[in-house]
Amino acid sequence: MFWQYFLLYLSQMDLEARGFAHVAEKESWKTVLILAYQSLGVVYGDLSISPLYVYRNTFAGDIQHSETNEEIYGVLSFVFWTLTLIPLFKYVFIVLRADDNGEGGTFALYSLLCRHAKISLLPNGQVADEELSNYKLEDPPETKAGSRVKGVLEKHKILHTVLLLVALIGTCMVIGDGVLTPAISVFSAVSGLELSMSHHEYAVVPITCLILVGLFALQHYGTHRVGFMFAPIVLTWLICISAIGLYNIIHWNPHVYQAFSPYYMYKFLKKTQRGGWMSLGGILLCITGSEAMFADLGHFSQLSIKIAFTSIVYPAVILAYMGQAAYISRHHTISGNYQFGFYVSVPEHIRWPVLGIAILASVVGSQAIITGTFSIIKQCTALGCFPRVKVVHTSNKIYGQIYIPEINWILMTLCLAVTVGFRDTKRMGNAAGLAVITVMLVTTCLMSLVIVLCWHKSALLALCFILCFGSIEALYFSASLIKFLEGAWVPLVLALIFMSIMYAWHYGTIKKYEFDMQNKVSMKWLLGLGPSLGIVRVPGIGLIHTELVTGIPAIFSHFVTNLPAFHQVLVFVCIKSVPVPYVLPEERFLIGRVGPKEYRLYRCIVRYGYRDAHMDDHEFENQLIFSIGEFIQSERKSPRASNDFCQDGKMTVIGTTRKEDIKFHEEDECMPSASISNIRSPIIQSIHDITEINSPKVTKRKKVRFLLPNSPEMDPSVRDELQELSEAKESGTAFILGHSYVKAKKGSSFLKKLVINVAYDFLRKNCRGPSTALSIPHISLLEVGMVYQV
Repeated sequence: MFWQYFLLYLSQMDLEARGFAHVAEKESWKTVLILAYQSLGVVYGDLSISPLYVYRNTFAGDIQHSETNEEIYGVLSFVFWTLTLIPLFKYVFIVLRADDNGEGGTFALYSLLCRHAKISLLPNGQVADEELSNYKLEDPPETKAGSRVKGVLEKHKILHTVLLLVALIGTCMVIGDGVLTPAISVFSAVSGLELSMSHHEYAVVPITCLILVGLFALQHYGTHRVGFMFAPIVLTWLICISAIGLYNIIHWNPHVYQAFSPYYMYKFLKKTQRGGWMSLGGILLCITGSEAMFADLGHFSQLSIKIAFTSIVYPAVILAYMGQAAYISRHHTISGNYQFGFYVSVPEHIRWPVLGIAILASVVGSQAIITGTFSIIKQCTALGCFPRVKVVHTSNKIYGQIYIPEINWILMTLCLAVTVGFRDTKRMGNAAGLAVITVMLVTTCLMSLVIVLCWHKSALLALCFILCFGSIEALYFSASLIKFLEGAWVPLVLALIFMSIMYAWHYGTIKKYEFDMQNKVSMKWLLGLGPSLGIVRVPGIGLIHTELVTGIPAIFSHFVTNLPAFHQVLVFVCIKSVPVPYVLPEERFLIGRVGPKEYRLYRCIVRYGYRDAHMDDHEFENQLIFSIGEFIQSERKSPRASNDFCQDGKMTVIGTTRKEDIKFHEEDECMPSASISNIRSPIIQSIHDITEINSPKVTKRKKVRFLLPNSPEMDPSVRDELQELSEAKESGTAFILGHSYVKAKKGSSFLKKLVINVAYDFLRKNCRGPSTALSIPHISLLEVGMVYQV
């Protein structure tokens, strides 16, 4: 229990130092232990099944086991110290403290750096974003070294791109791990059939493929339906391997603990030389899944993850490796591929039950990395670094349970290709090892900057961190990279493909935004628009989606010059992502006016964090109208003159929490999924009726009516504006989006034409459209085509 008390003390000290003493008091032992138990199935599934393949991969051709046991003791020594230094010291005691408001992972570190230094490449940034509650954390005073590093990073634009590329490399390797981990985990678990059933080695690949197809086919149901089974399965597996390990230690070699001496690592490398160095690629598989401790931090508390690892996972896997080494050290006569396998050390009378538990544990570990891949791709999409994909929330109660159909089937195809193509754990292990160690190297590099820029520690401490852990990881990275032709090329190819996709999409998005900024329409043009074109105002609300936070977008001028009419109430909507994990509901909307009051033009900026779930069209429309109504009322209460709101850029934060001044009347209404609310136009109503006939799917929603306050003290102009807003909502809402065609300018370089005209254009045509990503019903959608010459 020493570890638990020590970690609880450190956690409470850390929370109190950061001004969160009430959290430390609130987090009871019962809550912590329950979370620690639940984390076994989500966080540690991958790490706990690594004993299945570590020894087999390590001794697969690079080194030979002699009767002196120096090799097996050396490998055990490497395994012990690698598990102690990387997961225990690096992640448990250091990296887990670098959370971004409770969130972890590569993007959490990058987000922290972007908020402490102006290095973000995200477009449409605002000063108002820095006023979000969780944007800035309480930090100690900045050091001179931190100021110098910050100045260098902010001064050189090339360093902004380098940091983004580093974060994307880590992300791509996580995606590659989502391909490789299910393949090697399930294949290693099923390989026990080779030993349990004679002449059935050819059945391993088909059975593995069958399990993988079933695993990916069940993803759309969500893990919340069977998630309660994950922790018991992993806990049973950990108890099983630790008991087998303890039995083998006592029965075969009680002195195997001597391998804990670092001297055996020196003897191992001295005796095996180049072969021993190359075998490190198999040893590093013992820390597969360690990054999940940080990446899944948002689902659990730091303390629960630390307690689960130090009290259960760490001792269990150490006992498993010790027991396997003890068995092998006394069995030199076993020949064939089974000599260093996990199942050979399992007593024969319990081999079948252990095989069943291993397969279940490998499925749980694979499920965790697949879900993590979905999560990180959602973050990339939110930050404009990945093409739009369909994100399905599989649970209404458990946030974070998502499913992305396109990614799921791509992962399944690649996973089956790896399994059928390699057919052995050696090459799968070489591939998985390179992916794992690359992610850890990225975390180490970003973490060293966090120590200086975010924690404001000395540069010497950051240098010690990167030298200590970076040198270990660089050694393992070199050992993995040397096996490029033996399977390690797979994660590099996958990373190159996904990196190309991400960078092309990000580059095209930035260029498109720059075109919008350069071609936006001035306020003067808008104010003189009516007399020159004879603009007609039609009933209803028009929501014009744009990336701009100021100015009038070019698509609106393109639309209104060709069709000189727009809605009674017009709202320029910008849905943007900010580099924080979550935005509080009361800080979600920024509302402002565009032009004079009588124009009834508004601007609304909707801010989401990279882990936020977006509202559907029905909820979004209601919250938007409510926020505009609140803004109209708060405008009169503001000490600023009303003329100030005519200047574009003056915005007011309006929360989504309802107040008593403006009310909604809700009643149940069955309506087709593609419908719009309370349409008065007979032509549109007829189209709606046709849509209803062709769309038999009916959903039960809340019909919302906008009720005006009855206060006699209300200003008549405010009442009139609210009345007009209410009538416009009753007439229906139209969503106006730009349908852009992005082309490179004449005279652009060949590389730019290749990225824009080929890569970005291909991705734009084959990804989800903005209307699908925003859940906009087609009956309410109006797209404006426009060519962007970037």
